[in-house]
Amino acid sequence: MSTAPDAPAPPQPAGPTPPTLSRTLSRRGWTVVVSFVLTVAFLLVGLLVPIPYVSLGPGPTYDTLGAVEGVPIVKIDGEESHPTTGQLRMTTVSVNDEISLFGALGLWVSGRYALAPREDYFRPGETEEQIEQQNTKLFQESQSNAEIAALRYLKYPVKVIASSITAGAPADKVLAPGDQLVTVNGKPIVAATDVTTALTGTVPGQTVSITFKRDGQERTAPLTLAKATDFGAKERAEGFMGVGPAERPDVAFKTTIRLQNVGGPSAGLVFALAIVDRLSTDDLAGGATIAGTGEIDVDGNVGRIGGIPFKMVAAKEAGVNTFLVPKDNCTEAKDNAPEGLRLVKVENLAGAVQALKDIKAGKDVPGC
Repeated sequence: MSTAPDAPAPPQPAGPTPPTLSRTLSRRGWTVVVSFVLTVAFLLVGLLVPIPYVSLGPGPTYDTLGAVEGVPIVKIDGEESHPTTGQLRMTTVSVNDEISLFGALGLWVSGRYALAPREDYFRPGETEEQIEQQNTKLFQESQSNAEIAALRYLKYPVKVIASSITAGAPADKVLAPGDQLVTVNGKPIVAATDVTTALTGTVPGQTVSITFKRDGQERTAPLTLAKATDFGAKERAEGFMGVGPAERPDVAFKTTIRLQNVGGPSAGLVFALAIVDRLSTDDLAGGATIAGTGEIDVDGNVGRIGGIPFKMVAAKEAGVNTFLVPKDNCTEAKDNAPEGLRLVKVENLAGAVQALKDIKAGKDVPGC
């Protein structure tokens, strides 16, 4: 049985072979695919990958004469608290971390936010928990300083206690945390700075007397001073006792400041004003809505703070027309103040109280 041979192949055209349609589409297709992948990758990076910057903007404001969720921000227990009218609003700055490139551009274009290097606000290696703890500590210190400054202004007594004691130091053998310091080296202690002053002219090895109160009982004991460098302190000629003094109110009533999710020291001035307003009959706000900012120390001095342009915007949006500005922030505040916001320059708590009294009376006050 035989089989037929294969059919002959068709003739091929002469000349070079032109590119086929399938090959042309393949090259164009790859170009489109690569471009699409790169575009998607860029979008994902811009949307999801955080940049080493934070955004700063206006934060919430709080009326320190009012309440949050039914809880008074400033509360006085055990002493008559006088009625107040108006508002004394503390201001904050919103700091947003882990923002993306596109998110940062959007915030910047809005005109309400600014960008700053992350390292200016978060030290390398710090966890969010550590940062939160630090801000909480600063906030608590501002509350303590505000209370002491307010009570001093109102002529309430203040005591000095042993807040911290260096382990193994001379004071560690005599004092316990919380002891009230009455005299050191024969000098009366009425302010924390008096402790350092009392040791002026002493030398290591010298024995001094210290009088203190513990559980209501006054005691006196000798204390032999040491060398500061032996306990890791800075070298100095005076003898070293090893006690960290702190001022506390010496009153029978209790002042409580409650405000969640706020950190930093810049609310001190407004907290102090709120305490003065509660404990006096002056009605400082006088029915007006007033805001301000400023760090405060136990002597009532008002210090410079950061982020004041954003705080002024937040105040204006909250209906504030008068803003208390620390003296050292005046130039920055004047250059960035929203239209219609009156700026009042303050240097200390007494000046701030007087300014509010003058505003209520229709008198002129110092401006920036």
